[in-house]
Amino acid sequence: MIARPRGSLSLLAFAAALTVGSTASAQEQAGYAANHIDLSERGSRWFVLDSVDIQGNGRLALGVVNDYSFRSLVHYNSDGNAEASMVRNQYVMHLGGSIVLADRVRIGVGVPLQLFADGNAAVINGVGHRAAEDTAVGDVRVSVDGRIFGSPGDAASLAVGVALFAPSGSTKEYAGDGKPRVEPRAAFAGRMSSFAYAAKLGVMFRGRDEAFGDGYIGHSVTGALSAGVLLADDKIFIGPEFFGSTVVSDGRAFESKTTPIEALLGAHINVMPSVRVGVAGGLGLTRGYGVPVGRGLLSLEWVPGDAAAEVAATPKDASDRDGDGVADSDDACGYARGVASADPAKNGCPVDGDGDGVPDDVDACVGVAGPATTDPTTNGCPQDTDKDGVADNVDACPQEAGKRSDDPKMSGCPDRDKDGDGVLDNVDACPDKAGVRTADPKSNGCPNDPDRDHDGVLNDVDACPDEAGKADADPKKSGCPKAFLQGNVIKITDQVKFKTNSADIATGKDSEDVLNAVLNVMKAHPEVKAIRVEGHTDNRGDAARNKKLSQSRAEAVAKWLEAHGIDKARLSASGFGQEKPLDSNDSETGRTNNRRVEFHVEQGSGR
Repeated sequence: MIARPRGSLSLLAFAAALTVGSTASAQEQAGYAANHIDLSERGSRWFVLDSVDIQGNGRLALGVVNDYSFRSLVHYNSDGNAEASMVRNQYVMHLGGSIVLADRVRIGVGVPLQLFADGNAAVINGVGHRAAEDTAVGDVRVSVDGRIFGSPGDAASLAVGVALFAPSGSTKEYAGDGKPRVEPRAAFAGRMSSFAYAAKLGVMFRGRDEAFGDGYIGHSVTGALSAGVLLADDKIFIGPEFFGSTVVSDGRAFESKTTPIEALLGAHINVMPSVRVGVAGGLGLTRGYGVPVGRGLLSLEWVPGDAAAEVAATPKDASDRDGDGVADSDDACGYARGVASADPAKNGCPVDGDGDGVPDDVDACVGVAGPATTDPTTNGCPQDTDKDGVADNVDACPQEAGKRSDDPKMSGCPDRDKDGDGVLDNVDACPDKAGVRTADPKSNGCPNDPDRDHDGVLNDVDACPDEAGKADADPKKSGCPKAFLQGNVIKITDQVKFKTNSADIATGKDSEDVLNAVLNVMKAHPEVKAIRVEGHTDNRGDAARNKKLSQSRAEAVAKWLEAHGIDKARLSASGFGQEKPLDSNDSETGRTNNRRVEFHVEQGSGR
């Protein structure tokens, strides 16, 4: 009696398992060529970029690139945490070869062989995605590229071409798309002395056009950029490479999952003529599908006819890359035609008498250092903004045309002296009143008045000689008004006082006098459109409470000014607490100085 139900339950469980398995299988999505690295054709000095070394007739290059990547196809949840790595570890051996025909056309073939892969299955948006777990062949690439202009070793070379990816790879192992791909592309490269660079731009037309997980497989724009240096007679090349793509189908451009971007730092070494070894390490810069957490590359190539190999194999005294008659072994500027010199640092370099980096034969100002420009009439000349013939570096008035003078303070300035006192207007503090020359910019060219502001306090003891005030026993206040506009600040010579631990303004003449003085300054200067009232405290007590108190005090002062006729739109309040001390908080005097209110111009002529 008991055995029957158990048998029935077993049959039901088995049927359910078959149903679930069938459903999961039906919902499982085919993989695609997930490893987004697109290696250069064999013969290039880069792993991904093309050095446009397309020369020769029948010149052949062969090589293998070992490519290990870690977690290259990962699903991240909304919190940015990895949920599953469909491709966790992947080792691909890329076999490649190229041949150059007619000195300008290169045909290339690349065959990726996945020798190891593992991962974890995942369900994304209700769709199953299997784990990579086996060896497989990838999509075979066949390419044709033609050099349009420039030659290997030139400052700029351009090649255009197209690559076809045959659907030979396994979709189950994320090694192929299952449909063809075509990529028209352009490669730009060059070198200057020991510096080399390269860039690549392409458009990948993909037979697959569909959502994948929460990403997308479809047409994309591809690109890469790199720069590096050649060392040891071009036997060693080191430099970073940045490459990536973004899907443009279905409006998915520049989304996180559809924009894999990666960086490599690599080196290539000619271990012997025509034999080159390369090594690189890389990191993913985004979390797009196909970009690994980390990548390692190791390459071995046979590149007969390589320019660097030929240089290395040629006796040094017989090579002269720039054709200036100075052998490369002695030429300090091996890629720039120059002249022989007894100075080893200049031997074979263009003559540059003024040392400004512009050779004399194209320097419009030989003997005077200046920057390089595209204008042959100013190339190598000092900059002269006002075009008065006096270079900016010695022009006292670089924005106004003038004439040369032996006085460095007047050279290049116009002869303007309206009051005829011998002090030019551009340095005359009183350009409309004849005066005398002084070392003080505030009084230079002003009448020799011992009391400039006529407040009864002589200039030499007046702390504010240009603002009328009253004499005071404190030399720092003597001759100063309670408040006055100076630059971007309304200066006050006494403090606004408050009740202890309160934002209530203390009653009494001192605070009233200071606030009335600030009020008068703001009324006298309607061009000052906005004032920020700042509150500050010393460091005693809780910092958060101090900041709140300073904000309340600043607001109290702003309200006082508003209540006395200042438009609210001209006022704002900010409390900084103990964050901006003027003095040390280690003494009572310092703490008193730090407890203050300040008035800063935010908008208006004070700015």
